[in-house]
Amino acid sequence: MNWTFWTRRKDAMPSPDQPDWERALINRMAADYLRDQRGRRRWGVFFKFLILLYLIGILVAAYSPQMIERMSSKEGHSALIEVKGVISSETDASADNVITALRAAFEADQVKGVILRINSPGGSPVQAGYINDEIKRLKAKYKKDKDKDMPVYAVAVDLCASGGYYIAVGADAIYVDKASLVGSIGVRIDGFGFQDAMEELGVERRLLTAGENKGILDPFSPLPESQRVFIQSVLDTLHRQFIAEVKTGRGDKLKGGDELFSGLFWSGQEAVELGLADGLGSSSSVARDLIGAETLVDYTQKKDLLDSLAKRLGASFGAGAMERFGILLGSGTPH
Repeated sequence: MNWTFWTRRKDAMPSPDQPDWERALINRMAADYLRDQRGRRRWGVFFKFLILLYLIGILVAAYSPQMIERMSSKEGHSALIEVKGVISSETDASADNVITALRAAFEADQVKGVILRINSPGGSPVQAGYINDEIKRLKAKYKKDKDKDMPVYAVAVDLCASGGYYIAVGADAIYVDKASLVGSIGVRIDGFGFQDAMEELGVERRLLTAGENKGILDPFSPLPESQRVFIQSVLDTLHRQFIAEVKTGRGDKLKGGDELFSGLFWSGQEAVELGLADGLGSSSSVARDLIGAETLVDYTQKKDLLDSLAKRLGASFGAGAMERFGILLGSGTPH
């Protein structure tokens, strides 16, 4: 109740000498209460509106530069798509993001060529495979339906390794800097074994499974030879798939032997000599000299801002077996 209002307006209060003064007093108090509540609601709506404008401003600030740049580029240009960082369904270099950007670039009439600028150590073989397949699908589709031969070039920055290279071989040509690190054509799975440490500490492992191999790669249990052989066969299968894609993409350009597929990586200069890359170049030089459209427009699909905020506010559950065991096309710690 707004008692200050009544203190200021004592003269407005009904007099006890008036008939039905109690009812008049209650009516006046109720009217003042309702007036006060309406005022509060107005302010509440006003502040909610300000918060909405603030959130819209954040979204516009995050996404409008690219949108404005694309809309304003009425002349022919080269579409730039970043593949940066670990390739995973949860990162900016996810297949969803890269494929969405690829489709937007192919559909734009002003785009004369696509440049995939790769700076990645690798990641999920599935995500990399999706992107590789979509590059080839889009090229074939637009060649058939629109008679549009859209060139796609991969440009390596610091690192184009493993899953990053898996994507690159789907392009028409690969260009690198002389100091880029290129290759790492292999598959890995890693973990730790704490069995001996547990025995020294006197800790008993109680693992119950339905299915004799359900606890495979449990870090607190021994790794039987049969399971080791099985896991190696899975890795070998994935490796053969990777090698087949590299040979399909590079063909007779490859000049090395089996060492190319051993998991080693080379400098950009060495990669050119081995046929893993076609030459030295940057995004700008490829756009200017090969595509013939020097203007670069960024088509990179950024991760959804609201989704990112939601994930930051809450804990992430269920990392899954792929993250737990680190089955990756890459090197280093599990991505």
